Amino acid sequence: MRPNIILIVADDMGYGDCGCYGSQDIRTPCLDTLATEGVRFTDFHSNGAVCSPTRAALLTGRYQQRTGVEGVITAANHRHVGLPLEERTFADLLRSNGYRTAIFGKWHLGYAPKYNPTHRGFDEFRGFVAGNIDYKSHIDQIGEEDWWVHGALEQEEGYTTDLVTEHGVRFIERMKDEPFVLYLAHECPHYPYQGPRDSAYRTPGKPDPILGPRTDQDVAYREMMESMDQGIGRIAATVKQTGIESNTLIFFFSDNGPSGPGSSGPLRGRKGTLWEGGHRVPAVARWPGVIPSGRVTGETAIGMDLFPTMMALSATAIPKNLEIDGVDLTPVLKDDGTLPPRDLFWRHKEQRAVRSGHHKLLINLVDDVEKASLFSVYEDVAEKIDIADKAPDIVTDLTGRLKTWESTVSAGVERLS
Repeated sequence: MRPNIILIVADDMGYGDCGCYGSQDIRTPCLDTLATEGVRFTDFHSNGAVCSPTRAALLTGRYQQRTGVEGVITAANHRHVGLPLEERTFADLLRSNGYRTAIFGKWHLGYAPKYNPTHRGFDEFRGFVAGNIDYKSHIDQIGEEDWWVHGALEQEEGYTTDLVTEHGVRFIERMKDEPFVLYLAHECPHYPYQGPRDSAYRTPGKPDPILGPRTDQDVAYREMMESMDQGIGRIAATVKQTGIESNTLIFFFSDNGPSGPGSSGPLRGRKGTLWEGGHRVPAVARWPGVIPSGRVTGETAIGMDLFPTMMALSATAIPKNLEIDGVDLTPVLKDDGTLPPRDLFWRHKEQRAVRSGHHKLLINLVDDVEKASLFSVYEDVAEKIDIADKAPDIVTDLTGRLKTWESTVSAGVERLS
């Protein structure tokens, strides 16, 4: 029997922002329960250090550089571009194999109607296409209304986090008797920092202040996280109540590292950097009866791996002419297995990185000069000890691999950086 698949993606949630990853400040009992009942990844990564690139990679199973979506598709400057229309999404393939498909929440892969999720394989869409909106008024960062019901702008009252959850619950209840894939793309905990009891502050034409009016952003952040966690609990409860728990995979991760009040935990760096804190993110998966409970895996995985994983689990063929960069995580999910050795790559603005086994090479531009640093991230997850001078051969080797990768993923579309 083909499983149902629920992807839950947080926005700008750091590695240290939930209890099962060591947070002492933010209560996330529902997410912690998912981890206890399934598997928690300690070495899971987002493809990007900012929002749009990770989503492009998740949707296509390919490095975002191949699609040209390497930077943020901003409300102010990029309303004419989006995920290229020739790209095939996981929703395209799953829908062609009999799955019902839905996305509720953040799209961030194109503003124009032609880029709308309803033209990218999704049967249903309720949410917003910008990088962030007022959680209550749904006004975007330049002061425009941004709440869509399928392919049309249509205002809907409610706190964004609650709306994502509510529409997810209703979809599960309606689709419980047929295979479905549900993509819940939360805005939380991205700014503006607004708790569920706060009022709207953005109005049409007046988006400022960008971060929100609250001065106690740490408190607002906790309120936002706790609201999302409660929603995750509702989704899990609905799966159980509808009797589909044993045939439903729930996979949660964050799209990049933290911004604002968020925490990277033991990691160095934050959103927008290629230090571990910019792209190593919390990730948990639960599938009762299939994924053994209480597991922790140190296998190195990345967001684009979910595409081939979903294809494998659903017995959906990947077209032979479709070049996929991700790998199937089924051995890790089902059997506590291992993945074949591979290199992983990141590029954000003037930063580049490659991970090969326990070595990570990070190249930053410092005073217009490229500086290469090398870390052994198994022993030094905080990236405090640069061993580049002690291992010049490894630096040379990984630099060469990085250059080869860059030469293979250049896209023939506008590059957003």
